[in-house]
Amino acid sequence: MKKLSPKEHYQHLRKRSCEELWTEDVPAFDRTEGADRVAQVGIIRAVGVVFSETGTPAQREQARQWLRPLLRDPAEKVRRYAMAALPKLGADEQEEAELLALLERPASGREKAFLGRTLEKIGGAATVDTLADAGLHRTAQKAAANFARRETPGAVRLDAPLEDIRDVRIHLHIRSGLERILEDELHEKAASFRPLGATRGLVAIAPTRPFTLADIHALRTFSTASLALGTVPRRGAAPPVDALAAIIASPLARRMFAAFTEGPIRYRLEFVSKGHQRSAVRALGNRVYELAPRLLNDSRDALWQVDIHEIPAGWSVELTPRLRPDPRFAYRRRDVPAASHPPLAACMARLAGPGARDVVWDPFCGSGLELIERGLRGGVARFIGTDLSTEAIAITRENLASAGLDGIPATLAAADFRDHTTIEALRPGAVSLIITNPPLGRRVPIPNLAELIGDLFAAAESVLAPGGRLVFVNPLSVKPVGRGLRAEFRERIDLGGFHCHLEKYVKAR
Repeated sequence: MKKLSPKEHYQHLRKRSCEELWTEDVPAFDRTEGADRVAQVGIIRAVGVVFSETGTPAQREQARQWLRPLLRDPAEKVRRYAMAALPKLGADEQEEAELLALLERPASGREKAFLGRTLEKIGGAATVDTLADAGLHRTAQKAAANFARRETPGAVRLDAPLEDIRDVRIHLHIRSGLERILEDELHEKAASFRPLGATRGLVAIAPTRPFTLADIHALRTFSTASLALGTVPRRGAAPPVDALAAIIASPLARRMFAAFTEGPIRYRLEFVSKGHQRSAVRALGNRVYELAPRLLNDSRDALWQVDIHEIPAGWSVELTPRLRPDPRFAYRRRDVPAASHPPLAACMARLAGPGARDVVWDPFCGSGLELIERGLRGGVARFIGTDLSTEAIAITRENLASAGLDGIPATLAAADFRDHTTIEALRPGAVSLIITNPPLGRRVPIPNLAELIGDLFAAAESVLAPGGRLVFVNPLSVKPVGRGLRAEFRERIDLGGFHCHLEKYVKAR
């Protein structure tokens, strides 16, 4: 009979039940010695996996009691397998103490690595203190992050004020081409901030008084808001770890982390547009931990993102709250494929301008974002939404209700926008605003996109009242055929790898 490898042995045992493993395979393993025992280590892995997935609490405790003595087995391979299996079963302080005791014994590099990985997963305060004292900063930090996530996940505090605003600079990232719209919103709504300038895709601001993250998120048109921590001059091709770590652990960064974080401070490092950069992330996270042990680099469900952008002059460091979902667009209960980007919908609603008693039509309503963003600005008398998909119509209705706009009369119909003459609410001259993000021919193929855009212009000329507006994303250079629509705004915008134009037309009076 062919002798099975440990992997093959495990795969065979993996299919067995807890009862079969415990009454047949575990006793058989316990009777073995020497090389035969090492050859059957697959049972240890199988117990860890099967008991964690299907075992009762009593069975899992039974398995832990069996695994614990194996941490001191004479065979290194048995010890390593036991180290890997224990975290699956929810090891406690007793197992942690057993593992920490192993640090004092001579061991191979491979066994130390297994021991470190196990302690990272199950370790608590004792592990963090012991490993930090031993100079094992990476393992200590991962253990601290896992312990913090397990015991006190924490949260980003939207309503907590930052009182000390010295040297604070905020970067509002936006799709390039939409900067003017964001600046207009800042001028209207953001009394707590002053503009510092704009470049493609970014508007910089500074606070004029203590502020909260909620104050920033009162603005709807930006994509992400980041707290600028500083820049490091270029001194070669490689990221300057020490200088970057000094910025991430700086008094400014710690001040903002502390003000806006409830519980442990956990962040995720990202070298933007540079790939994974695992070695650089590891070295930088370790160095930050040495400088500021309260800052924990944690890739799993972190509260913050530390983004490092390579710029012509060197490296720029930004701190971004990881808000899921974005509180500005929490009304999105459901979405459709190829749905609009919510901040783009907000930009379109702002470009449309306020209108008293607007009757608003979205010919391709999707999940209803453009209608909702216009509705949240006020002054809407009626919503009209059409879409070929009956599911999209249902989702639009659900999202309108979630946004608190279900009190506004709405006509929602699963129909081709070109059949507008069959919908009473779309009679000629009945609409004051058309706002829409039509299919762009990327994720949803369109047989004749130019014809579709031409038909949209024709529908707008028919249903818009004199002075009515058409605001939409145009993926082509198609323009209205007649003179009924006058162009008022046209800006090339980046939609994530390709460009379109955001356009606004007004119907002649």
